[in-house]
Amino acid sequence: MNNQNIDYIGEQLKALTAIASPTGFTKKATDYVSEQLTAMGYEPKLSNKGNISVTLGGEGSPLVLASHVDTLGAMVRSIKDNGRLRPTTLGGHQWSTADGENCMVFTRDGRMYTGVVLNTEPSAHVADEKVETKEENMEILLDENVTDKEQVQALGIQTGDIIAMDPRTVITPSGYIKSRFLDDKLSAAILLGIAHSIKEEGWKLNRKVTLLFTVYEEVGHGGSYVPEDTEEMISVDMGCVGADLGCTEHMVSICAKDSGGPYNYQLVTALSEIAKKENLEYAIDVYPHYGSDVEATLHSGYDIRHGLIGPGVYASHNYERSHMDGVKNTYKLLEKYITE
Repeated sequence: MNNQNIDYIGEQLKALTAIASPTGFTKKATDYVSEQLTAMGYEPKLSNKGNISVTLGGEGSPLVLASHVDTLGAMVRSIKDNGRLRPTTLGGHQWSTADGENCMVFTRDGRMYTGVVLNTEPSAHVADEKVETKEENMEILLDENVTDKEQVQALGIQTGDIIAMDPRTVITPSGYIKSRFLDDKLSAAILLGIAHSIKEEGWKLNRKVTLLFTVYEEVGHGGSYVPEDTEEMISVDMGCVGADLGCTEHMVSICAKDSGGPYNYQLVTALSEIAKKENLEYAIDVYPHYGSDVEATLHSGYDIRHGLIGPGVYASHNYERSHMDGVKNTYKLLEKYITE
């Protein structure tokens, strides 16, 4: 993998994280992905639910590589009498990680307002007791001169409007990647990098390969529909980093089991043998609190072999961190799997 490829993936990551796309509000993200694929010379297709699929080429034993472009976020549950917004979560959002975060509120008529997420008594010099950062104690303070419900409604804000957190994406000179929503925009950027390399470098694919970019993974049904001829599917999502796990931010993680049960034994073995042969930094791990797109595919009745890999990401569903080494190892594992 040359520096041009790694730079391309980094630029795609920055572009993707700059597009707010909480679950249910993903059209701008999928439009961007479609535009990038079309510019490369592919013919992406949009499903009724909003997923993007594109066949990269090859013949025989169809394989789907899936990532998701939807993220955690929130929605306006109600407008409070004091002009603040009461939120409701989209996906497995942890409010303790968003307390004090800048955010954006998107109205249905196309306007956007900035604000900040805070608990109902954030001032250390005022609070008698610390307020627990759970959903019912959180509110959005708009960066607008509003003090009551009517003034907020006059801005065009209503129940059901989308709230997105500031991603704060940074790639350091030492290769560390810091951002919200590396789950899973980092892997989406890697898949765009794979598509780009196939065109630019003329990879010879060993089978029919299709990319799938889903939009409802964070609520459990992103991968519920895939091309009918699919025989094998790999979710390319974040690899977990934490206690009792072997993966680091520098590795590609191969998941043996998550909350939905074991992944295909033969596929996990094949991926790990390639990683070993290519001297990649990798770990086989078990994720106790994780579910992936490919499990939604299985629950929909598809008869497929299934796997899950991804770059190691620390502090999942928080302000996350990975490293370009993890990107390189994931990219290389995918390259070898579809070309050899």
